[in-house]
Amino acid sequence: MSSKPNILIIDDDDTMLDSCSQVFAKEGYKSATAEDGNQGLQTFREIQPDLVLVDLKMPGKDGIQVLQELKTIDPNCVAVVITGYGTIQSAVEAMKHGAYDFLPKPFTPDELRFIVRRGLERRRYIIETESLRRDKEMMRKNFVSLVSHELRSPLAAVQQNLIVILGGLSGDLPEETKKILQRMSHRIKGLISLINDWLNLSRIESGEMTVHMKPVRLPEILTEVVDLVQPLADENKVVIDWHPPVDFPTILGNRETLQMLFTNLIHNAIKYNKTNGKVFITLENTEHHAKVTVKDTGIGIPQEKLPLIFEQFYRAKEGKRVEGSGLGLSIAKKIVEAHQGTIDAESEVGKGTVFTVWLP
Repeated sequence: MSSKPNILIIDDDDTMLDSCSQVFAKEGYKSATAEDGNQGLQTFREIQPDLVLVDLKMPGKDGIQVLQELKTIDPNCVAVVITGYGTIQSAVEAMKHGAYDFLPKPFTPDELRFIVRRGLERRRYIIETESLRRDKEMMRKNFVSLVSHELRSPLAAVQQNLIVILGGLSGDLPEETKKILQRMSHRIKGLISLINDWLNLSRIESGEMTVHMKPVRLPEILTEVVDLVQPLADENKVVIDWHPPVDFPTILGNRETLQMLFTNLIHNAIKYNKTNGKVFITLENTEHHAKVTVKDTGIGIPQEKLPLIFEQFYRAKEGKRVEGSGLGLSIAKKIVEAHQGTIDAESEVGKGTVFTVWLP
């Protein structure tokens, strides 16, 4: 907001325009006037005032219409409606359409000053809040960059050196030393995984990873994910049942995040399964959605815990102990929501869990 507030007065009464302008001049405010709604909207675009006074009853475009268009031009504009004593209900209706306050006619200079000062305080608050929001977003981006470059990169370098040492390329190691280095490598691997999940979550929340939507083929994505997690399934003695449908229509989506979504779901279905268990993956074309289900025969989730599983860092305490950041399902949910879809889970302890994803 400039040192001298700028106020726009939109009213078809010349006397009202002149008297308000004189009051504002004495207060040290800058002011501009417009005699009808169309002229007022044009002037608003040109000068971008801090506050607008709008008469409700004007020929042509009335105050309600002007308010609605002002909000499309600048959602943060502060508007005060001017109304006659007999149209208080109209003023209340105007506030529902975005007016900050209303001033009944006739009013005194003191009443005008009071309501304008209050409106300018509101404007100052909006500007400060928006500035804080931008600062917060900049700090978040800077922190993501710090984590990405200053933490992940050196950890990856340490991990690579440990792989070289444990591989015997630097000579034989005592067995106890090897065990210590293996534990170190395992911990660093978990920390890198946590950092990667956190970075992905931040990028998804900012919209960075989902702005580029284009037609994608879900059967291809699911097949790629199944191939990716097959070694983990073999290691855990879990069978994956997946039969890609033929001629499945494309959907609008972001390929990278959809791969991340289904990798999380299928990875969990394997990790939380039983030895010789199964994971069933199906893809159906419903009337308005692509429906993907990932069903396992694993340990299941207690009913009272189901509402919590999509929360960040939530980890079930019961059942099988597995490694993970606790961010996977939170990331999955945000990816689905970014695609205007829905995800839910059904489960029975000891019998398994079913995740269902609907994507438009």
